[in-house]
Amino acid sequence: MGVAAMPFTLHPRLAQDTAPAARLSLCRVLVMKDRRFPWLVLVPERESVREIHELAPADRAALVEEIARVGEVLTLLFQPDKLNVGALGNLVPQLHVHVVARRTTDPAWPGPVWGSGAAVPYEESELTEIQERLANAFRR
Repeated sequence: MGVAAMPFTLHPRLAQDTAPAARLSLCRVLVMKDRRFPWLVLVPERESVREIHELAPADRAALVEEIARVGEVLTLLFQPDKLNVGALGNLVPQLHVHVVARRTTDPAWPGPVWGSGAAVPYEESELTEIQERLANAFRR
């Protein structure tokens, strides 16, 4: 008999600050509820993992490929001037990777998006529309 996989639970702060966008082989892809930036968060569905080096080698490789895929989707949909990728985890210990499409005209440029003013939430219809656009782009 095989060992049952541990259930995966999304950290409450991530659940509060994001909405579902897509599922990849390793990660949940979430959209940050801040309309100022096209901002996705990848969360590897591995319980109790805090750091990238804690992932199994195959999962680390999959994470890099999924970060690249998210970057491709953000580039296709938003034509950013730069993509920012970061795994901070200072407030949320669960391993997650931010991929943010940046423009030289965005409100935080050239600084980081973290700590740059208050989030501007999407209207419900806007959030639904962006979730649909992202889901369609990930199906390509």
